[in-house]
Amino acid sequence: MKYSFLFLLIILCVSCSKVTPRKPINPKPSTTFYFETMKQNKILNKLEDEKILSLIENDSTNVYLQSSNGFWYTYIHKIEEDLPTPEKGNEVVLEYNITALNDSIIYSKDALGVKNYRVDEEDFISALQKGIKLMKIGETITFVIPSYSAFGITGDNNKIGINQSIKSTVTLINIK
Repeated sequence: MKYSFLFLLIILCVSCSKVTPRKPINPKPSTTFYFETMKQNKILNKLEDEKILSLIENDSTNVYLQSSNGFWYTYIHKIEEDLPTPEKGNEVVLEYNITALNDSIIYSKDALGVKNYRVDEEDFISALQKGIKLMKIGETITFVIPSYSAFGITGDNNKIGINQSIKSTVTLINIK
């Protein structure tokens, strides 16, 4: 009896030491969705950039500059004097509109009204947050903005669609 109990105990210990974990039926790495989403976004971004570059190439009346922040811009009215530009914390007063790439009006400057914006301290269109810091009082610039620097994959839940590139003409009225 003593040996049978010891034998049973040894078998029990040996069998418990070789427990193998259960594996999922369809194993997929947890990052698969993340990498697939990134891959799709890169494709969408490339298509948007190609559309914008085509628009720029077909606009022979304006010279566009590319920002390191992923948007393009052209001066409608440029001030050549050495004047200050907005910095973080400045309150700026501006007028702007938002159009589709084909120039159809999404939001007119009359509908948007005059905007007071505290630079880099308030939520605003990402590209315009950076673009405003290029401007001097009295300048007007048209920004061509891919969706990833505008309203992204959600749009504005109103008139701007999902992954929609936009244009915005901004006039800087004052820096406070």
